[in-house]
Amino acid sequence: MEVTIKDIAKKIGVSYATVSRALNDRAGVNAETKEMIMAEAKKMGYQPNAIARGLVMKHTHTIALVIPDITNPFFPEIARGVEEIASEYGYNTFLCNTNWDIKKEQIYLKALQEKRVDGIIIKPASDSEEDNLGHITVPVVLFNKILNDSKYSCIEIDNERGGFLATKHMIEAGYKKIAFIGGKPDSFSNTQRMEGYKLALQRYKYKIDESLIINGSFKTQSGYETMTRLIESGNLPDGVFAGNDVIAFGVLQSAKEHGLDVPNDLGIVGFDDIPHADLPQIQLTTIAQPKYLMGKYAVEILLNEIKNKAKKEVKRIILDPELIERKTTRGLQSW
Repeated sequence: MEVTIKDIAKKIGVSYATVSRALNDRAGVNAETKEMIMAEAKKMGYQPNAIARGLVMKHTHTIALVIPDITNPFFPEIARGVEEIASEYGYNTFLCNTNWDIKKEQIYLKALQEKRVDGIIIKPASDSEEDNLGHITVPVVLFNKILNDSKYSCIEIDNERGGFLATKHMIEAGYKKIAFIGGKPDSFSNTQRMEGYKLALQRYKYKIDESLIINGSFKTQSGYETMTRLIESGNLPDGVFAGNDVIAFGVLQSAKEHGLDVPNDLGIVGFDDIPHADLPQIQLTTIAQPKYLMGKYAVEILLNEIKNKAKKEVKRIILDPELIERKTTRGLQSW
């Protein structure tokens, strides 16, 4: 049975208010009485009720991180940045995984509000922020999504620039028929990466072949199945820019199973630079995102909004991508 402040007060013979002041280190209790109360609380196994305290203080020192895919190594690195920086400021972090399910996200957001979290950092399962965020009353920071008309602060990589750099690299390495194998077609980041891909093709006078632009999901299986269909259809590209690294892993697996030499028969570039990308048996050329920094900045912006609710300032931070050259693309040729 849970021990309450009233139980301690009854045991010692003092008022409920006196016990409350002692346990919360507030003035109005002499040293001897406070020592007695603290000792009795420990003896009885008293544990403070964080939710009840939060209702009184209107501050729970908890935040939430809501991500769409815990299996993608991109998101745990962001989570590490969020948790470590939040902890430095005395905040605990709840982690929720939606699996790209809007209804599941809705359930989590409702529960988080009921738990009285002080703020939420989220990569929405849908790029229509009104789907689930419209009724949230605590500060919210978005990551992996920038909308100029958004009422929320946002942190994002320059996805279009990243798509351009990836495709430019493949063109300058001598690849002539470059496909884009993307993730969710309605994803903001996927769309921007695809736009960067198209921009590079146009810049270098390459024809945009819509049959080589294929979207699916942000999963390895999607990359594998899409590449297999391209190979079996005879519409074989000599280069693939994948919407993220896990898609690229699927492309790489299909290519190897069909006897293609990577990078000579097929060049592959991913996006994210997740931890597995530099494994000796993979060595994926990719576009790196500063994942830890994204988590760090998200927390700092969120805590500032929690502290200054009355003076909310919507911030938009766009970070620079970086091309990381490894062994799934050829060395640069003269252009």
